[in-house]
Amino acid sequence: MTRHGAYDAVVAGGGPAGAVAALVLARAGRRVAIVDDPPVPGACAHKVGESLPSAAAPLLRDLDLWPGSTAAPHLRSTGMYVSWGSPELRERGPVQDPYGAGWQLDRLRFDAFLRDAAHVAGAEPLRGRVTDAVDDGPGLRLHVRHEHGTRELRCAWAVDATGRRAALARGRAVRRRQDRLVAAHLLMARRNGSAGHEPDREARTVVEAVPGGWWYTTLTPAGRIVAHLTDPDLADPRLRTPDGFLDAALRTRYVGARLTAGDLVRPSAPCWSTAHGLRLTPYGGRGWIAAGDAALAFDPLSSQGILTALHSGARAGIAVALCLAGAPRRPVLASYTDFLDGVAVAYVRHHAEAYATETRWPALPFWQRRGAVRPRDSQEARE
Repeated sequence: MTRHGAYDAVVAGGGPAGAVAALVLARAGRRVAIVDDPPVPGACAHKVGESLPSAAAPLLRDLDLWPGSTAAPHLRSTGMYVSWGSPELRERGPVQDPYGAGWQLDRLRFDAFLRDAAHVAGAEPLRGRVTDAVDDGPGLRLHVRHEHGTRELRCAWAVDATGRRAALARGRAVRRRQDRLVAAHLLMARRNGSAGHEPDREARTVVEAVPGGWWYTTLTPAGRIVAHLTDPDLADPRLRTPDGFLDAALRTRYVGARLTAGDLVRPSAPCWSTAHGLRLTPYGGRGWIAAGDAALAFDPLSSQGILTALHSGARAGIAVALCLAGAPRRPVLASYTDFLDGVAVAYVRHHAEAYATETRWPALPFWQRRGAVRPRDSQEARE
């Protein structure tokens, strides 16, 4: 095992929450490393969680990440069509959002932009995967697995931005899972058009409830994302093959119609991701703090995942910077907790209200399970 010198802070995870936390800490003059997972062989060539609400714009401006973070080739969202609670397709436009139109992102490009900004600010990039943390007197020792073995990092504070796996927080906090929602998804790459076909330009997201869950499709700079959300025990095994997935998508009324538009390249096998709501208790402790999905993860129906990751990453970075400057840990973490608790309470209420509006299949397992959800933490399952 190799060793690296001590850092003021190490950020585990290079997604939006981790990159922004590292950016804030570096700009505060702290020696910070950001440990980013290397590509996994055979992993998806795309990343879901592509919707960024326009409410993110003020924060991106405050962080001096505007307008580059959302510039072309990212696409402006022009609204959505929804078949939910009714067989009819209803339009919801950006005029209904007080901040206006948001964006449909190429997530890999967006995340890389944020990491580059953190690196320019002074955060040291390290490739690897943080596996655990050990208390080491006043700080922590982190174990990082990389392509040449493992290394050990010492730090006064660590930010867990490792997503739903919560590599650092898992043994230090309780994780409460909302349900067992999973997403099967694939990317249908766009062509610029060919003989007899127009290129796919429909940028409105389509969301369609079905008896066993729901589907959505949206256009991103990388191509068209198609996803099915359901519970693992309800998922048709045929969804694991390209032909089975596309056959199921084409049997939907509205998502399937969207897939016939333009000239779409046939995809590889669908990817699968956990998609359920998840909440950590507590969000931090002595020498560590969680941000992004490691702290609070959402059902994709909310379209709030990236926005919350950005805000929690920025606030986690500020919290750690304050503690490193000598501020008392407990009140700093209490303020951070109040912020995330407020977000969590609003999310649970809106989630329950959204699923309650779909009443066509109350006796079917997927909807029956969500029909019992009340906007209370008592409905969450401890992992």
